[in-house]
Amino acid sequence: MLKYAFSAPVLLSLATAAATLDAQRASAANIRLIDFAERIIPPDEIKQAGYAGVVNYVSEERPGAHFEAKPINRDYADALRAAGLHIVSNYQYGKPGWPTPSDYTRGYDGGVADAQTALRLHGAAGGANSAPIFFSIDDNIDLNTWNDPAVQWFRGINSVLGVDRTGIYGHAQACGWAIRDGVIGRSTTPGYRWAWQTRAWSNGQREPAAVLYQAVIEGPVLGGIKVDEDEVLAADYGQWDLGR
Repeated sequence: MLKYAFSAPVLLSLATAAATLDAQRASAANIRLIDFAERIIPPDEIKQAGYAGVVNYVSEERPGAHFEAKPINRDYADALRAAGLHIVSNYQYGKPGWPTPSDYTRGYDGGVADAQTALRLHGAAGGANSAPIFFSIDDNIDLNTWNDPAVQWFRGINSVLGVDRTGIYGHAQACGWAIRDGVIGRSTTPGYRWAWQTRAWSNGQREPAAVLYQAVIEGPVLGGIKVDEDEVLAADYGQWDLGR
């Protein structure tokens, strides 16, 4: 009797949806980005190395650090786009013990302030109003830390950007907690969320809804520095130039 449970139009609709999802996944296959901060890497060098674009920072430098590519500026963003490269925005100011604490430790009010900074720098560099901004949890946090203060930090971010434009960078569990608690938005690719998972601290786990996966940390050398490599997992992975 089950073979009669769906009408022909419904079956056709389901088949079309499945084919569309398969096509979207295929369109993202074998596409890689790089992320870096230390130096500005010439766009032609990035393109010649076979990468589709970059994840760059919309945050200020930490005290005592000097990063040429942090924050991304309009001239460099325009040069990347002129070379046909895509850009994804990420926010990270603090890092454990270097010398500032992680951004998430500042809770709700810190999230408000960080989102305001991220939005300002994203806009100044030419970032699209529909593009998400990923916010980094560059630390091996546990569930208790997520529940307080990290999720409060994200709720502060949400109050400025809205959930739809908020993304997370973190290990597999952190990405899953952010999805569970509804503090990050949805990609236009069905089944995917604004989660950029790092291999670090993930213990071999994968978050199936992540749009990006940082597979290689301090890998190949471009522009005289080691860069991280990121696998693109969805057709809409947060790139500026995609209409949403």
